[in-house]
Amino acid sequence: MANPEVKPLTAKTQTTPRSDNGNRGDGADSLNTPQAVWPVSTRQSLFRSLGDLGALAVHPVFRIRTSRWWLYQRERFPIVGHGALIGAFSFSAVSFSAALRGRVGLAGAGPLLVAFASAFLFFLQLRLADEFKDAAEDARYRPYRPVPRGLVSLRELGVVGITAALVQMGLGLWLGTSLALLLLPVWLYLGLMSKEFFVRDWLKARPFTYMWTHMLIMPLIDLYSTACDWWMATGAAPSGLTWFLVVSFFNGMVIEIGRKIRAPQDEEPGVETYTAAWGRRKAVLAWLGALLLTGVSALLAARLIGLTAPMAAMLAVLLGIAAAVAWSFLRRPVTRRARLFESMSGARTLVVYLGLGALPLIMHG
Repeated sequence: MANPEVKPLTAKTQTTPRSDNGNRGDGADSLNTPQAVWPVSTRQSLFRSLGDLGALAVHPVFRIRTSRWWLYQRERFPIVGHGALIGAFSFSAVSFSAALRGRVGLAGAGPLLVAFASAFLFFLQLRLADEFKDAAEDARYRPYRPVPRGLVSLRELGVVGITAALVQMGLGLWLGTSLALLLLPVWLYLGLMSKEFFVRDWLKARPFTYMWTHMLIMPLIDLYSTACDWWMATGAAPSGLTWFLVVSFFNGMVIEIGRKIRAPQDEEPGVETYTAAWGRRKAVLAWLGALLLTGVSALLAARLIGLTAPMAAMLAVLLGIAAAVAWSFLRRPVTRRARLFESMSGARTLVVYLGLGALPLIMHG
């Protein structure tokens, strides 16, 4: 990346917006007048400072921010945003499993670490699989994405995916040799998803079927995450764990629908959205329906650990906010209001997982 040309400051060319009181905003009026003469010591200090900033800009620690991999994650898999949600997801999985077994207190560092790292890499692999299966469509309709525009190649992404699998295997073997076997069902289903179950055209013509068949990987990821607790403790899943897996399935649907609700002016040719496939009203109702199903399953899961009342209170507040978001968008479908669906989906999912994972520690810890 070429360094920008640095031009010397001169009294004739330097301009600074004025503040409300009439003075220059940076307090440098005297420095910008033709009569001002900068002392030699001031100029030397300035040049030294500029030199230090130049050295800092090319330091390896800061260059990563402008590297192509940094750009890729920012555009396609934001580490911070995804990491927070996946952290809540994995923490909740391990903690809820422990609560079902009657264990009180925070889970061990080993299960929590393996659950988080493995889940994070699972979701990364899902993103990478999308890059492969959507390569042709991206090249035709979305040339601005990282792969079509040449920022990264599919071969490089394949190496990242394989490396992630090796890390997952290593973590599973470290926590417990037999635990690594539970990686296989997730990888197998991920492979089928990347091939669109070998019926791509049939699925593409049926958006709802496409969605729920792809969302089934969520309970599989969740099963592995919870197994970081129960597999190592007893070797058998605790009674009632199914409801937590159902929660993860419907949470996935909430996020999937929410991120594909668009304002009319934001629809793009070749980009599949639920507002385009079903219409604006039906897409919003489907999102609200997924929220309700998530809420019911979350209540049933919370009942197993004695937290029905606090979970019901949180869900009621969230449902009210979600209804306001939906009404606002239907009333005036603009970009800003459409984006609230994705934000609300992520926030609600975060609260639900923390409610099932953190509340037991607070209420019974």
